[in-house]
This record gives sequence, structure tokens and C-alpha cells, in this order.
Amino acid sequence: MSVRAVALVCGAVLLGAAGCKEAARESTPVDSHAAHEKAAGKTVAARRAPAINRAPAPGVAPAGMAWMPGGEFWMGCEECGMPDALPVHLVSVAGFWMDVTPVTNSEFERFVNATKYVTVAERKPDPRDFPGAPLDKLVPGSIVFTPPAQPVPLDDFSRWWSYVPGANWRHPDGPATTLKGLENHPVVHIAFEDAVAYATWAGKRLPSEAEFEFAARGGLDRNLYPWGNELKPGGKVPANIWEGHFPDANSRADGFFRTSPVTAFPANPYGLRDIGGNVWQWCADWYRPDYYASFADPNAAARDPVGPGASFDPEEPAAAKRVTRGGSFLCSGEYCSRYLVGSRGKAEISSGSSNLGFRLVKSAG
Repeated sequence: MSVRAVALVCGAVLLGAAGCKEAARESTPVDSHAAHEKAAGKTVAARRAPAINRAPAPGVAPAGMAWMPGGEFWMGCEECGMPDALPVHLVSVAGFWMDVTPVTNSEFERFVNATKYVTVAERKPDPRDFPGAPLDKLVPGSIVFTPPAQPVPLDDFSRWWSYVPGANWRHPDGPATTLKGLENHPVVHIAFEDAVAYATWAGKRLPSEAEFEFAARGGLDRNLYPWGNELKPGGKVPANIWEGHFPDANSRADGFFRTSPVTAFPANPYGLRDIGGNVWQWCADWYRPDYYASFADPNAAARDPVGPGASFDPEEPAAAKRVTRGGSFLCSGEYCSRYLVGSRGKAEISSGSSNLGFRLVKSAG
């Protein structure tokens, strides 16, 4: 059953829609960041440095894209406390072009104007897909972050997620909201098929999970974050993440409560922005928590891996999920922590949410 189905039938949501369903054992407490950062140096010393390609880009960059040179890198994270990011293994990817930023509202609007495309969140649910749902509840909508007024247990995600009729990419927080002032923010409420439709129109594709992690690392070997091994270099997080007590009190120390403009934070060494915060971003790969175990020799570089042949998440066996990467404005040290560059997210393919978007890549050829 999809996340939208659960929301419509039960009046609740599965956090898989936001790509951030974390068991308590998987979350990273705030006070553990220093320990992770100290341990990271030991991990780097334990394996040989991978080889990054040094060949120049094969021509002029397509508009809005940057060259990812490809090469070897260590994929995964030993210091994240997240079993699905283990074992760390050597991967090799060919060079490719990548969007400098996630797709923005203005870019998505151009696509919709050109194609008349209607997103999943804007479509009326088919009763055949939602057996048992009251007909008056089968209305277009999506899943919106709604912070509680006081601290709540972190094992009940329905306290901060709500299915909102009329919420979609045009109305990110519900029908009364618009995109005014958000033109340069990442588009959200994007289901997997919506991202694929845009990619087809743009002549691009979604990145593989391996390509996304290679790009996010920016050539930094086994770093914890896209910007290095300190969460707050100079005392400030260089990304839009949750700062404060999750989910009721965001200090907005980074200047934002929800999404931010895609150019608000510094680029990583490869020139990419919002690669470790702001919104989750779809990857092409199916999600399985045990996928990394399939690499029999972690020291032999796997070439351009594209993920498992099918999805399976034992937490929700009936849900088809794809990998998401990059974390979002809701990730914090208290919950999620998926701004850790080697960590993995997941999302049910037919659902979007107010913190889920995408960016695209293009093969060198």
C-alpha cells in the first residue's frame, strides 16, 4: 500500500514518504557528532586513497550543470550508525554532468507549461487503488510537515506529518499557499514518476545512488559531510538542516524554517549546491537495506552500480521504494541525520512530501 493510501484510509502517514523513516537505533544524537568526527580520521587511515579521474570535462557544460570527473571512491559510512550504509565498499563511476542545484519551482513550472503535465499529488486518487477508503477522502493532496506545539515522542511520526488536501508543487503547504517568493526554491511534492517525466522532457536522467554520493563527496575521501568532517565549520552549518529541538522548535540558525533558495548555501568542491540539505532528492536505484552486502569484495571497485533489481524494505514489505539522497531541512542530530554524506534515504515511489525534490544528471556521451 502506498503512503497516500495509508494517509487516506487511516488519516496518518508513513514516514517513508519523506524518505526519513528512522528507527531509534539509526538516528544520530547531537552529542555524538564529535565522536563521529574524531573517529572519521581513523577510518580514513585504514584504507588506501581512491583515484579520482583528472581528465578535463569533455566540452562546454550544459546550462546549469557541472562536470563530475568520475573515478573511485569509498561508498557508505562506517561512523553513521546506520546498518544500510554498510559495508563501506570501493566504487568506480564514469564521468558525468550533474545539475548544480535541485530543480526549482520556476524550472518545473516551465516544464508544466510546455507539457501540461499533472503531478501525482494533483490527481484525484482512483478508488480501485485505495480499497476501503471513504470516497469523500479521495481527494488530491500530499504530505506536509506540520510542527507540533510542544515536544512529542519521536516514535510517532504522525505528530508532525499530515496529509493535506490540495497540497502539491504549486501549493507546498496547502491550497492557501502559493509559490510567490519561492521561485528559486526547490520544487517539492514530487513523486518518482513526476521526476522521471521531467527528466525525459529535459533530455536528462535521475542519478544513480553511486553517482549522487560521488558527486556529494566532491573529491573528499570518506568525509562525514559534503563539506568535510565538521558539522559546523566556523560554528555554522553550511546547509539547510533542522537546528533546535526536533520537531517542535527550529531555532532557524541557518536562516530558514522550510525550504531555502537553492543558491543560499555554499557549493561543494565540485560546484554543487544543496547536496546535503534543503530537500531529499530522488535517485534511480531501487532501495534495499541489505544491498551493500552484495559486494563480495569491498576492496574491488564496483563499476557504475545501478542498485538492486527490485525494492524490498522489511519495515514496509509491500511498499515499492527508491533511494533518496541528500537529507532535508528536517534532518537533525536528534532525528534522521541523513546529511551524513554516506547515509541513505528511501521513499515510496507514488508519494511526495514537502521536503522531497530531485536533480538530474547527463551522461558524458
